Amino acid sequence: MPHYIPEPAFSHGSPRRIGILLVNLGTPDAPDAPALRRYLGQFLWDPRVVEIPRPLWWLILNGIILNTRPAKSAAKYAKIWMGQDGSPLRHWTARQAAGLAQALGNDGGEPVEVAWGMRYGQPSIEAALLDLRARGCDRVLFMPMYPQYAASTTASSTDAVAATFRRLRNVPGLRTVRHFHDHPAYIGALAARVRAHWAVHGRPDRLVMSFHGVPRYTLDKGDPYHCECHKTGRLLAEALQLDAGDYVVAFQSLFGRAEWIKPYTEPTVRELARAGVARIDVVCPGFPADCLETLEEIGMEVRDAFLAEGGKTYHYIAALNDDLVWIDALARIARENLAGWRKPDWTPEAEHAAGEQSLMAARHHGAER
Repeated sequence: MPHYIPEPAFSHGSPRRIGILLVNLGTPDAPDAPALRRYLGQFLWDPRVVEIPRPLWWLILNGIILNTRPAKSAAKYAKIWMGQDGSPLRHWTARQAAGLAQALGNDGGEPVEVAWGMRYGQPSIEAALLDLRARGCDRVLFMPMYPQYAASTTASSTDAVAATFRRLRNVPGLRTVRHFHDHPAYIGALAARVRAHWAVHGRPDRLVMSFHGVPRYTLDKGDPYHCECHKTGRLLAEALQLDAGDYVVAFQSLFGRAEWIKPYTEPTVRELARAGVARIDVVCPGFPADCLETLEEIGMEVRDAFLAEGGKTYHYIAALNDDLVWIDALARIARENLAGWRKPDWTPEAEHAAGEQSLMAARHHGAER
């Protein structure tokens, strides 16, 4: 028999609500080796992330990686840690959830509850779903904060939602935002972010659009991630009115010895510097929130690589974070996916009147019978 999670107290006639679940990849609890060991153990054991036969991978992961990588990763996290706010990814995801709730709360539509969770680390996806259930939500819009779909991110987070649903007796309705890599509001928010940076600092000789990398075999097996990254890059370039020679799409955060999709970001910026490109700006359109990969890898490591090869000026353009243009875009994406669920001109009085009319109609129908 299934081991069900106990249901919250229920009373007939209680109003049911709509919930939105924002999900991001994850974060350790602290910038130290024990926390990173827990986090990396969960992250790297996911078969969606590393597609190596489990017995062999267990030996590599537990015998080598988790004995050497946590301390190195902890040192990197320590450079960007935000004190009591924790990791930047946690901080900005919470801010985005709060901003989305406020934007939807101000538009006159039916009230919506917003929660957020992490695929790896805390708060977990299960905890966020149970939070929405405790708030009376019987419908959930699942919004993974991965603009481009990948099995290792979007599908893995969907697995976690499904794992929680398997333990619920009263399963809520579910809708999923599969991706938003080409959504006009998302592209518009990215373009506005870049333009705002250029308004202060001027334009670079080259704009580098750096996306998180994935192994090459995922493309060969049919994962659309690579194609969606390039479509985002093309649409952003068009919005910024860039010519083909004004920008380059590259991929960062390599892991392991397998070939990953190319070109790689750090070798690309080194080549640009050696070719005499004096200034580059780097933007990361696959990361709506700043995190280790943007702030430490792109903001520090890749910058140092460019300058070491003779480059003169390097700028990292911050992620969308809680920029109001992005929050408005996020609300637009949510509204579109809530169509048919959410009443656009909702008021408590109208909701009460509609309920009374339904009750009277039911009574009249019963009397006629």
